[in-house]
Amino acid sequence: MKHIARKRFGQNFLTDGGIIDAIVRAIAPRPGDPMVEIGPGLAALTQPLVERLGRLTVIELDRDLAARLRQHGQLDVIESDVLKVDFAQVAQALNAPKIRVVGNLPYNISSPILFHLLEQVHVVQDQHFMLQKEVIDRMVAQPATAAYGRLSVMLQWRYAMEDVLFVPPESFDPPPRVDSAVVRMLPYDQPAAVDVALLSELVQVAFSQRRKLLRHTLGRWLEARAYGGAFDTQRRAEEVPVADYVALARSVGGRG
Repeated sequence: MKHIARKRFGQNFLTDGGIIDAIVRAIAPRPGDPMVEIGPGLAALTQPLVERLGRLTVIELDRDLAARLRQHGQLDVIESDVLKVDFAQVAQALNAPKIRVVGNLPYNISSPILFHLLEQVHVVQDQHFMLQKEVIDRMVAQPATAAYGRLSVMLQWRYAMEDVLFVPPESFDPPPRVDSAVVRMLPYDQPAAVDVALLSELVQVAFSQRRKLLRHTLGRWLEARAYGGAFDTQRRAEEVPVADYVALARSVGGRG
């Protein structure tokens, strides 16, 4: 029976064989790699991956698709909302210190998934995700550009990221109304030690009114904390490099 894509799950199924091959080459799966796929759907990417890996763990929310995937002898199916999955437990179940994570992420919850994984990055070897092109542009954006924002800062602090492949709408069924792309995310071995919640709050305040100088937003936030250090608030949020935000969070948090 043909599976009808469900809008509430943000389902768009990849059907382009050339694009699938290119994604698999970018991921470069090796036999025995402890890999987890988010949102395998109709297994377009799952099948070529498992052929190279031997075994694959998949996370699928749609119960009909999960039931279909369980019939595959080489898949371990976790039927769950990915935002509720403890990836440290998954790594433990795979008897692996770190896991490789891949997937075609539902565009409606891609940012929450990225932040959920950020909280568990200590068990991640690498990540390869297909996302809305606009989201990846924001992830890899440089300072002083319109795409640079909270997502850029929070992810670039922890990952080296690269936009590795463009994916047009016609590669999917049904075609989405946006362009897609594939991003590679490699966690840094030794990122700057920082209070993540503090950094997140600080960056959120900074970008809350991005057209205004920081003295109107972050400056007041720092004053409320009686911060006595030096930080140039005569800039806009998008002009401040990631390293400066991290250094400020370390300083405010007593680590700098």
